[in-house]
Amino acid sequence: MAAAALTRVLKNKVDVTLVESSEIGTVGVGEATIPTLVFFHKLLKLSEQEFMSETNATYKLGINFENWKDLNHSYLHAFGVTGKDCWAAGFQHFWLRGLQEGLSGDFGDYCLERQAAEANKFAHLPNNGLNYAYHIDATSYAKFLRKLSEREGLTRIDAKINNVNLRQQDGFIESLDLDNGQRIEGDFFIDCTGFKGLLIEKAMHTGYEDWSHWLPCDSAVAVQTESTSEPLPYTRCIAHEAGWQWRIPLQHRVGNGMVYCSQYQSDDETIDKLLSNIDGKPLNDPRVIHFRTGRRRKQWNRNCLALGLASGFLEPLESTSIHLIQQGIVRFLRMFPEAGVVQEDINEFNQQADFDIEHIRDFIILHYHVTNRTDTPFWRHCRQMDVPASLRHRIDLFVKTGRIFREGSELFDDSWQQVMIGQGLMPQSYHPIVDTMSRDELEALLTQITSQIRRTVEKLPPHEEYLKRFCQ
Repeated sequence: MAAAALTRVLKNKVDVTLVESSEIGTVGVGEATIPTLVFFHKLLKLSEQEFMSETNATYKLGINFENWKDLNHSYLHAFGVTGKDCWAAGFQHFWLRGLQEGLSGDFGDYCLERQAAEANKFAHLPNNGLNYAYHIDATSYAKFLRKLSEREGLTRIDAKINNVNLRQQDGFIESLDLDNGQRIEGDFFIDCTGFKGLLIEKAMHTGYEDWSHWLPCDSAVAVQTESTSEPLPYTRCIAHEAGWQWRIPLQHRVGNGMVYCSQYQSDDETIDKLLSNIDGKPLNDPRVIHFRTGRRRKQWNRNCLALGLASGFLEPLESTSIHLIQQGIVRFLRMFPEAGVVQEDINEFNQQADFDIEHIRDFIILHYHVTNRTDTPFWRHCRQMDVPASLRHRIDLFVKTGRIFREGSELFDDSWQQVMIGQGLMPQSYHPIVDTMSRDELEALLTQITSQIRRTVEKLPPHEEYLKRFCQ
């Protein structure tokens, strides 16, 4: 992603060399995305049809959370906006009064993307009328971007890094020694070496902030299976005794996996549980990945930028890993150090990066902490654990007043109320402006929203049918 962005956006302004070893595998399980990837591809002027065909992609309208609030309960966190807000109060306030008066349906009835997802339908609508993302084959995506980058002049070297050489006077990276005998010099280095962080950590000792006390899951098992049914336009996240399971439908197969806390469930137990709970024949052996949630203390340190797993890790519950990579790339392009590295740029970059990841962290913790489940030690721990003060404030504000405020440029907006209500949080009051409407006016508003959504969904084609037509 970094190579494609640098070569396509900056064209002949920079010389880009990519060092990667074909002997080192990738994590390759990042198969679900969020709508910001659509805009990243527009920035790179990519053909959506070519991208989807090359990566066997399907459309994604949201994530279905099963067994999170309670066993046998589910809700769909969709990518769209729910209902219609007014200047003083969000739609949830009107919905709450309607609920009290027996006028409101389920909160998700008022979201077009959720209704389309549940009906298994999709189409491109005018003016971005349907917000969507993708399920992708991550390995194929990397190959697709490599091909694009090499067309733009990327130099790719197949080798491993033996040593990182720092300048004595200021600690900047001067060059890399490779196992093929080459020495690669450069003005700037982007570390995409995964959890090891060969540049940002092993050479530069940047430090790591551990968040496992808030996000206790530390392991995952992944396996791919044959498709046994048409692909759904959403990801399934199914909570289990010590974590959760994902199901991600692609055109040619299904990605499956379990995220879990090793304190409550062993690797072997998880593999057995996963293999007994999949549809279709496995296409590969289960792969175990161990991780530690948290972030690098600086994503940009001197003349090195860390992306992806080298910069930190948040578990893939809300499919934000690829988004954070993309944000790091776009932010770097905005602050590109053409005249040399400036400390003020570094400080601003790291401040913005910290803001992004902390808000996403809080959103993910919300799913675990706000639950009625007490059936296992893992869920009892999640219910009782302390949470960041920033998240505690959001929860308390919503419960007491029904209010949610988006801070600055944070990623999630309408999502907060969808997940809070989905997880069982119900506000104790609503905004008084709602009472300026008569009961008939409120009923007309709610009916108008659902009727318009119903008419739109009825006209949409089935997801698989549209997918085949579009990708041809």
